[in-house]
Amino acid sequence: MSTRKVSKKMEARLAKTLGGKRQSNSGATPFQKGDVVTELFAIEAKTSMTPKQSISIRKAWIDKIRREAFAMGKPYSAVAFDFGTRSLGNKETFYIIDEQLFIKLYEKLEEEENA
Repeated sequence: MSTRKVSKKMEARLAKTLGGKRQSNSGATPFQKGDVVTELFAIEAKTSMTPKQSISIRKAWIDKIRREAFAMGKPYSAVAFDFGTRSLGNKETFYIIDEQLFIKLYEKLEEEENA
């Protein structure tokens, strides 16, 4: 399976899971950026062709999706990644978010747990 096909599959899955939309040719147009967009988020998706025990996260990915989210008027951004293709048994996707968003999430969960 080609890298493009694996990436497209991950992006489609993320869009479905998050109720968003996969951006066709993401990065190729001046206005539609990010791999997946929702009402609130612009998301950059990264996957590996083979299962891995570790991956390197590039600050450039985070910086890029932050700029793109801002340009599209999205209040939040994230980098979604996995450790290899789902077709090879990987079932988890992880998200990189900034501290401000994590604090909002933490506070919301604390509020729900104490209700």
